[in-house]
This record gives sequence, structure tokens and C-alpha cells, in this order.
Amino acid sequence: MKIYLFLILAILFVHCAENTDSYDTISNTTVSITIDGQANESAWSNTEWRPIDQLWIGEDYSERDFQGKYKVLWDENHIYVLASILDDTLMDIHMDGLDRYWDDDCLEIFVDEDASGGDHQYNYNAFAYHIGLDGSVADIGVDSLPHYYDHCTSRRVTNGQESIWEVAIDLYDDTFTLGGYNQSVSLMKGKKIGFAIAYCDNDHSEERENFIGSTYVAGEDKNRGWIDAGIFGKYVLSEK
Repeated sequence: MKIYLFLILAILFVHCAENTDSYDTISNTTVSITIDGQANESAWSNTEWRPIDQLWIGEDYSERDFQGKYKVLWDENHIYVLASILDDTLMDIHMDGLDRYWDDDCLEIFVDEDASGGDHQYNYNAFAYHIGLDGSVADIGVDSLPHYYDHCTSRRVTNGQESIWEVAIDLYDDTFTLGGYNQSVSLMKGKKIGFAIAYCDNDHSEERENFIGSTYVAGEDKNRGWIDAGIFGKYVLSEK
């Protein structure tokens, strides 16, 4: 019996260690973040850049055409994202923000509140927030139609070919209902979330020419983030 219990405890220990090791970390901020596209807070300067360099759709691109990187922080109320995007051409050809928004230049942020993975195509197991150049935020709802969401507060400041996007995101669990009363989730140390970020790049076409993300996706079909939260990166919230 003792040997049996020992084996169970050993398996549980290895399982927990594997779970911990498979998660990257997002550090907290103890200073208030102002969403102004300036990134003046010390919390940003003390946080490392991460690359947006995984080609999900399109042909190989040059550094002159696109370069991307991002930072992430959290506090009790929000996940904060800072993205630097170098793009030689900004395109917004669909005046209706709910019409083919993925074919305009936009920042896309994927969030899975509990890192459960799985399908989220027409449900709220996870969200794929498309943030347009005008700041509008769209995703598909349970009715398979696109809708605007007020979960993200963002500001983009563009100087030359570089756009700085600063975003604060409220997290909602899978009980979210469109048009209903919804309470965002409070964040705390040790909480695990699924997260990825990508950029839809259109230079001069009717459709986006490239879709570049932050996570490696195996297989030929890499455009699965809007359906499968399992391709998101896994993160645990930590304190510095």
C-alpha cells in the first residue's frame, strides 16, 4: 500500500511539474497603466519584448514589409498589451467594421480566460479580438455573426512606419452572454490563461496578404486561432 501511494504521489508531482514548466509567465504591474499609446510607464520599460514572427497565412515577407513585437503585463482588473508594429502600408478598405475586418490591417489578440483550450468558433470559451485601425473591436458571436465588443480599450500612435498599440483587456469566462449582464474576471497570481497576438497585414489587396502570429502552429493549416484556443500560448500570472 505504501509503495502504491508513493507511486501516485510521484506521478502527481511529475504532472504538476510538467504543467508548471509548460507555462510562460506574465508579470504584474504595481503602477497604473494609461492607455495612450505612449508607453511611458516604468512597468513597460522593465518588461521584455516578445516576437510576433510566426507566418500563419501568406508568403514570406521582408523586414521592410513587416516587423512585430509585444509586451504583456497584468493587474487585478486587466491584461495589458503593448505592441510595436512596423508596417510600410496601413490599409482600411472596409468602411463597415463588421465586414471582412480580418482583410484590413488590424491587431488581433486571442484570450482564453482559463487556458482550457478547445473550440471557440461560435461560443465564448475564448475570444479573438480584432482591433481595427479606428479602434473598433470585433469578433464572431454564438450566432456565427460578427459583433462589436467593449472588452478592449486601445490606443494606436503611428510615427512613420511604426505603430505603437497599447491595449487594456477585460477577461470574461465562458458564461459571457452577448447583450447580457457580464462581470469581468478578477486576476491574481497563479492564474493561468491562454494568450496569443497576431497582425493582419494588407498592403494593396482585396484580402490580407499575410497573417503573422506570436505562437508556433504545427501542420499546414496555421489559421486556426479563430476556432481553436489550443494553439494559444499558455501563461501563468506572476509577481515580480
